[in-house]
Amino acid sequence: MAGISNKQISIDIVPLRVEDRNRWNILARGYKTFYETELPDSTYDEVWHRLLNADGIYGFGAHLQGNLVGIAHYLFHRAIWMEDACYLQDLFVDEAARGHGVARALIERVAKSAREHNASRFYWQTRQDNTTARLLYDKVANHKGFIRYDYPLE
Repeated sequence: MAGISNKQISIDIVPLRVEDRNRWNILARGYKTFYETELPDSTYDEVWHRLLNADGIYGFGAHLQGNLVGIAHYLFHRAIWMEDACYLQDLFVDEAARGHGVARALIERVAKSAREHNASRFYWQTRQDNTTARLLYDKVANHKGFIRYDYPLE
């Protein structure tokens, strides 16, 4: 994608649409590459199908000048001590579109969806060394100091 100028930019955040598939593939694969995860094509097909059908997961796309430049995938889940929570699982913006408020706009749109669903909280996680993203996250959310552990199930 060509660079984005610094003039006034209008970001359109809408649910992912059928016509977003090709750009979504590029962005979703970019996200998984960042987190050093390889998946078969069939997994991308399955996730895309689930996103379009709101099959327990939801997605928004950020469009600049008609081009899909960012994605957010989220879900709602039960919580033991409070109402359902909203978890932002994936957030990715095309490198050429970064620094123009796209990630913030996606976060704000998911937050609106969380409020509409009466979620008790809205949260996400990122790698400790994801310093660029954390600059934004520290402005829009509160880091509560939790550390995540993954227990191997294989």
